[in-house]
Amino acid sequence: MNAPIVSRSGRNPSRPWSLFLLLCGTLLALSGCESAGSSPGSSPGGARASGSLRVLATTGMIADSARQIAGEDAEVTALMGPGVDPHLYQPTTRDQRRLREAQLVLYNGLHLEGKMVEVFESLSREKRVVAVSEEISPERLLAWADSVGMHDPHVWFDVGLWKTAVETMIAAFCEADPPHAADYRARGAAYLIELEKLDGYCRQRVEELAPERRVLITSHDAFHYLGRAYGFEVVGIQGISTESEAGLKRLTDTVDLIRARGIRAIFPESSVPRAAIERVAADARVLLGAELYSDALGPADGPAGTYIGMIRSNIDAIVTALSGELK
Repeated sequence: MNAPIVSRSGRNPSRPWSLFLLLCGTLLALSGCESAGSSPGSSPGGARASGSLRVLATTGMIADSARQIAGEDAEVTALMGPGVDPHLYQPTTRDQRRLREAQLVLYNGLHLEGKMVEVFESLSREKRVVAVSEEISPERLLAWADSVGMHDPHVWFDVGLWKTAVETMIAAFCEADPPHAADYRARGAAYLIELEKLDGYCRQRVEELAPERRVLITSHDAFHYLGRAYGFEVVGIQGISTESEAGLKRLTDTVDLIRARGIRAIFPESSVPRAAIERVAADARVLLGAELYSDALGPADGPAGTYIGMIRSNIDAIVTALSGELK
């Protein structure tokens, strides 16, 4: 830091010009201290007092829920866009830069973003990196049949479980940006009420289906949490991870199941190739229902562009097709 200008003789400057130089020197010194210590508006916790906490979420579901908490106090962006498969996603050089620039990183966990585990471990040494599923009790998680000791990561399809994930997000925002904690909690509480209403809507819609009609066949095993929460028997043609391919036996077993149970429709997914499910639909001569949103939201300007919109769109499409209303 530069010292204020003083007279070497020890005499007090007597002229206005000397006083002017003294004042200018002091102001420059103070300015140097501020620029060396921090950027304007910054706070010790890393968030800026102006409300521009930078948050990066991996999936659209996490990003949309995080935005409901953030309001105008933080900027939330999603790493993966509509239709992107998180199981296979690998960050680009640009993505890695965005991850480094973020002050808070939110990811699903449970190996959903399986190719990014090392990235998260590295980032966690320098910033707050939070798995939104981390506070969900293991007893409420479903086992991943293909991998011993692992759990199904598609927790957002049980709205009750997603509420726990949202509570984890609220806590992460408050820890990252304490000056706005009260606002984050207030917005988060309002959003949790909306999720409670969404859960009730799903249950009400499913009641329109006779129990024997509640069989949900989809492109891959993403919907077991939805099945458990809302009373569906769920069959995925591919495994939980889209890296696995549907074998011939699984295809023929699914065709036999459709014929034996008189299932009225089966469902493709927005983030999974359609070849396998279209083959099953053709062989079983069954209706191919509306495309479901599984691992990613729909376009931002569409009905499934938010988490709540995604869940509503899916449950409406399922009930409509399985009830026989869709011809």
